[in-house]
Amino acid sequence: MHRPDDHPDPNRWRALWVTLVAGFMTLLDVTIVAVALPSMQRELNASAASVQWVVSGYALAFALTLVTAGRVGDTFGRRRVFLVALAAFVVCSAAAGAAPGIELLVVARLAQGVAAGSIAPQNSALIQQLFRGTERGRAFGLFGATVGVSSAVGPVVGGLILALAGSGGWRWIFYVNVPVGALAFVLGLRLLPRVAPGGRGRLDPVGVLLLGAGILALMLPLVLAEGGGVARVWWLFPAGLVLLAAFVRWERRIARRDGEPLLDPGLLTETRGYATGAGLAALYFVGFSGVWLVFALFFQNGLGYSPLMSGLAVTPFAVGSAAAAAVAGRLVERLGRLLTVWGLVAVMAGLGTTAVVLWLAPSDRAVWFAAPALLVGGLGSGCVISPNITMTLRDVPVRMAGAAGGALQTGQRLGGAVGTAALPGLFYLTLNATHDDYHEAVALSVGSGVAAMLCALTVAVLDWRRDRAGRAGRCPPERSHSHTHAGQG
Repeated sequence: MHRPDDHPDPNRWRALWVTLVAGFMTLLDVTIVAVALPSMQRELNASAASVQWVVSGYALAFALTLVTAGRVGDTFGRRRVFLVALAAFVVCSAAAGAAPGIELLVVARLAQGVAAGSIAPQNSALIQQLFRGTERGRAFGLFGATVGVSSAVGPVVGGLILALAGSGGWRWIFYVNVPVGALAFVLGLRLLPRVAPGGRGRLDPVGVLLLGAGILALMLPLVLAEGGGVARVWWLFPAGLVLLAAFVRWERRIARRDGEPLLDPGLLTETRGYATGAGLAALYFVGFSGVWLVFALFFQNGLGYSPLMSGLAVTPFAVGSAAAAAVAGRLVERLGRLLTVWGLVAVMAGLGTTAVVLWLAPSDRAVWFAAPALLVGGLGSGCVISPNITMTLRDVPVRMAGAAGGALQTGQRLGGAVGTAALPGLFYLTLNATHDDYHEAVALSVGSGVAAMLCALTVAVLDWRRDRAGRAGRCPPERSHSHTHAGQG
């Protein structure tokens, strides 16, 4: 069996588009469902708490699966795991659309989340496997655009489906995945490369249990936040930190004994840029994920917009993000961490200006006044997500690419869970304190999301200064060796 990096795969770009379509579906399903919750609740005669699990259960299962699924792909073959997970995602989507009651819908969504979490790390790992050099930057640019745009356009697509499908339209939010996923599966069978697995067939079950329990303990209070879960089960936060600390100790022990840990500790301590990029992503997604629910609450409940109009109101951000992400993939090799620094400055300026505009502008013109600022924010976001993915994963050995990509996305999902619990919670608290002043509530909540991004900016600036100091102190031969190592992945 030839090494995957001996010769470029002639189908690599077509294979990439197959994985991006599948990844877009799985990430879109994080946000697309939110606009349909009221109609689901009415048709299924469900409580608000139970219907919330349609969104939060999917996100929870997604996050719990990522690292383990990435390690499974590294060990048994990414093509195999991707295709099995994609088939499961299609079946679960059909089951969710056909669910006669809320209980079966929640079960289908949990299973769908497991399938989605199994697909996601294979995407970034296949990019590591198929691409080298500047092509890898371009591929990660497209992958980053997929991550950013799928979250931003979810409300738009959901609102459009509901508007076209009419009564019972929420079921088509799930049914639409079936033909798209089936086509991606057929193309994946033809185009994805067959490469010998890189592991020795051991999966570290103790590590799987410790990591899964730790993530569950951290995320469950946030998932239950709307029903007062944080106050009831706050003790799960310290328990989760203890479990994750035990996970790190266990993984170090496995690595010292020349075993195969679920997540190699060397990724954080020895792989250049990985720890910084993962931390930056988690902090950024606190603000990035939370603002979409806040915007939906403001436009629909505060200004009386339909779900479709609410989604269209934030379209400038999605457009800017897509345009910038594709270009940023070509610039990241030249500009490095400086690109994410300027991107964070732009997205903070855009969203901060949006918060002020929505606070002060008349209700009938707020969306038009906010559009230019949202466009600037989107352009900045496109220069954050995809370049950060490239810089975080570019020096990761290909044999660990799945687990590394899964861990990176787990951090994003944890950050997203914090943001989607905290920012809407702050929105409602402000409404209660100001007697339903929606303008002040949206300004304060979005402003808090910008504050989380300020923490990410601090990390990015420190990393940029460290890289610049390192380049100044390196002689040319060492620099050349570093690039060769990065190319070998």
